[in-house]
Amino acid sequence: MGMETESQFHVLAVDDSLFDRKMIERLLQKSSCQVTTVDSGSKALEFLGLRVDDEDPNVLSTSPHIHQEVEINLIITDYCMPGMTGYDLLKKVKESAAFKSIPVVIMSSENVPARISRCLEEGAEEFFLKPVKLADLTKLKPHMMKTKLKKESEKSAKEEESEVSKPEIEEEEAVIEILPLHQELESEQLETIVSSSNKRKAMEEVISTDRSRPKYNDITTSV
Repeated sequence: MGMETESQFHVLAVDDSLFDRKMIERLLQKSSCQVTTVDSGSKALEFLGLRVDDEDPNVLSTSPHIHQEVEINLIITDYCMPGMTGYDLLKKVKESAAFKSIPVVIMSSENVPARISRCLEEGAEEFFLKPVKLADLTKLKPHMMKTKLKKESEKSAKEEESEVSKPEIEEEEAVIEILPLHQELESEQLETIVSSSNKRKAMEEVISTDRSRPKYNDITTSV
């Protein structure tokens, strides 16, 4: 596996042939791309942080130990490889929710129309016949630019959403702090009402007692 200095676009190149890997790596570097090379489809998935389930090869899962926090803008892979073919790798990438938006380009030394059609139908952006030329790679930049812009747009949208949600959280906290004050005022008002009610009741009892007491006029008590 080889990795060059950071550039505008990052390409993952997959080929079991060392000669072809070096050739495509050199061409991509001339196109100002950062290149990572691997020699098999399974290593490509490993680099992306995906692994094939041991019990069911059709199931992909995220590897907790190998997951790469690296942005890949394009995958270019040979079609004929031992184990996992380029077509198989294409299908795995397109089945992954996290990586299905990455453009995939297939290379092959054999011009088989049925093979080309199958790859394009499965989601490949291009199908190049080997040897790949520098002119072929000029077709890749629009695909990489589209993916890069989409990711930047999603990142920007997430940041804006995060900024918008902050004032709402602060406002909720303010409401929570004010609530006890309202409750305290309501409690004081209730005590005042109860106190006034008790005073009024006491006064009414005094007045009622005075009214019920008998009046004796013109009576003198002698000793």
